[in-house]
Amino acid sequence: MTVTEETRQLMDLFEQVEDIEEVAESLPLDDHRRKKLVDVADRILAQVPPVRPVVAGALLDMTDKTVRAWAHEGVLTVLSTEPRMLLDPARLHEVLHLVTDLRRAGKTRGLLDEVYRRLSDLALLDREDLTESIDQMHRGEGRVVRQAEADG
Repeated sequence: MTVTEETRQLMDLFEQVEDIEEVAESLPLDDHRRKKLVDVADRILAQVPPVRPVVAGALLDMTDKTVRAWAHEGVLTVLSTEPRMLLDPARLHEVLHLVTDLRRAGKTRGLLDEVYRRLSDLALLDREDLTESIDQMHRGEGRVVRQAEADG
């Protein structure tokens, strides 16, 4: 299969996943259908074979060299390096969302750093303990701890 065909096929699949995600996001957070749709999207992405850097570059509108640099920095997840580098399609999908949003907002320089920061923020938000702490804060539970109290 050519790079163009592979890229088109992957883009079509990503668009289907995005349609599912869009419907899921339109539902309330506590709606069980939202979680079910997100799970379906995740299962679809889990079935996608690993992606060659040249295909990822075509999707991200970047050079193969840039994609490899992003993989080396950990922004894109490498699934294998031998006999050739292959990337995780689920992480590629996530990065594609971020890059698209950043470009739409007019950001064209420093994309690597910005994507890395956003991925770090998303990873924090996925932590159950942080989610529970934020929920407690919104409910007015807990107490304010000032630095002097924490030290003494």
